[in-house]
Amino acid sequence: MSQSYSLYQVDAFADCVFTGNPAAVVPMETWPPDATLAAIAAENNLSETAFFIPLPDDSSGGSYHLRWFTPTFEIDLCGHATLAAAFVLFTELGHQGKRIHFHTQSGDIFVERSGNQLAMDFPVWPAKSITVSDAIAHALGARPQEAYISRDLFIVFPNEQTIRAMKPNPALLLTLPYVCIICAAPSATPGVDYVCRVFSPEIGIMEDPVTGSAQCTQAPYWADRLGKTSLVCDQVSARGGRLLCEYQGDRVRISGGAALYMRGTIYV
Repeated sequence: MSQSYSLYQVDAFADCVFTGNPAAVVPMETWPPDATLAAIAAENNLSETAFFIPLPDDSSGGSYHLRWFTPTFEIDLCGHATLAAAFVLFTELGHQGKRIHFHTQSGDIFVERSGNQLAMDFPVWPAKSITVSDAIAHALGARPQEAYISRDLFIVFPNEQTIRAMKPNPALLLTLPYVCIICAAPSATPGVDYVCRVFSPEIGIMEDPVTGSAQCTQAPYWADRLGKTSLVCDQVSARGGRLLCEYQGDRVRISGGAALYMRGTIYV
């Protein structure tokens, strides 16, 4: 006998469909085998699919265990799929409160609703400075000014034009052993503090449209460099998206909108 699950596809960090970053969201009551979760994520073929179940001992109805899968493996943190999962709970599944508590591999994550925006409370990932290697420069087709590592590789360029014009070499990017390769520069647009693009060949996505988890590393850097804690980032991918960040020391608050693209049913 087949099992069915509801499926939602949501454009996260977006004000309307066809912008931001698409994520699949699959609510469940209990966990199926991990192989089933991996197969669903591979079939969806989006950068991430979010799966959640309610915590069995939660009397308030606002706590969930949340997991994220790329098309190739389970990942430890994903921003846009977290935002998408919260959006589904608030708008499709009738969550009445203003706050959702997710239990994840990366600890407790909270998402609050404020008007048409959702604000996520994420951990900060401090980054360590490293030497800019020839391998990094050759893979990106441009030499950055600075390079740092956390879970991801974070590299800083002098200007926005370099970020927008960048044409990395896919084969060489795959030789860099990082989940995400974050390329950033100061913004030339009034009201925007910095721009970025994020490449994720390790998870089968050459360029991620909008990346919430990248702010775990970027926000501390730009807060220190610019001397401010409220930050606006434009991710200048083809789809594009805007992230509003509030650096809070050991946490970063990341806000954005979302739009429902699709409802469906999975049969497995």
